[in-house]
Amino acid sequence: MATTIFRTVDPLSPDPGIIAEAAAILRAGGLVAFPTETVYGLGANALNPDAVARVFAAKGRPANNPLIVHLSKREDVRTIAANWPENAEILAAVFWPGPLTLVVAKSASVPEIVTAGGPTIAIRCPAHPVARALIAAAGIPVAAPSANRSGELSPTTAEHVRAGLDGRIDFILDAGPCSRGIESTVVDATGPVVRLLRPGPISVGDLEAVVGPVQVDAVPADGVLPSPGLLHRHYAPKTALELAESDAEAEFLIRTYETAGLRVVRLLLGVSPATAETQLYADLHELDKGGYHRIIATLPPYDESWRAIRDRLLRAAAED
Repeated sequence: MATTIFRTVDPLSPDPGIIAEAAAILRAGGLVAFPTETVYGLGANALNPDAVARVFAAKGRPANNPLIVHLSKREDVRTIAANWPENAEILAAVFWPGPLTLVVAKSASVPEIVTAGGPTIAIRCPAHPVARALIAAAGIPVAAPSANRSGELSPTTAEHVRAGLDGRIDFILDAGPCSRGIESTVVDATGPVVRLLRPGPISVGDLEAVVGPVQVDAVPADGVLPSPGLLHRHYAPKTALELAESDAEAEFLIRTYETAGLRVVRLLLGVSPATAETQLYADLHELDKGGYHRIIATLPPYDESWRAIRDRLLRAAAED
């Protein structure tokens, strides 16, 4: 097993020497886990197919699940996008840097492994100072899915990354917990109407205030996927997660399982979607270490403000 280098940096003003060390590893074809405002990402040189293949191997990621390519500035999209539609430009101007991923037609310079053989590429400009400093220092587009084993809980701390990928990657940049705590919103900007592919911190209402109506139809999770986050089962704890439609049903399930001799625990989401998004993965990581037989959670209301949390819970609780 290889040795993974672990370095701690200030989240607002990272040490340039440590950033340069990590950037050199990326340029050389290595794998670097780094923080974004959403979750920790596992980065590789997006233009190096061998490096990207290492990401898939380290995570055990299915080959049909494309990666998001991260840039340090908006102007760099021309290096990896075949064209840049007006809606993409409008959304990037408002929400970048930030937790919004835009899917557009890919450039021929991008290896097919990055896009799972599809014609489009998912692009994001993260807001986290460490991520931006790393990508800028590397001087390359960085392909970076979440830094966890495929299908498991996304990491919101460097310790989550180390628990899942220590010895499988080259470098971990620790800048403390992620502020948003849930993966970016992903939209398809290739057509005349923007299409939601994955809900996230940027809501449909936020998007519609900028570009008008947004299509929110379900996306099939088979064949070549246009975006990450579309697999039927995803973001899952090792402990079985069971969902209830109401608090009363959740309490009934807990009593039933405890009567049967099982150890169960309740996942509490909090009163606001923003708090739930920040804490969801952190709380699930903690509960996953408790030796429980079941984690019980009540699904939040079916409305726009809770869309992203419902999506993550439903995929985490789905059967294989």
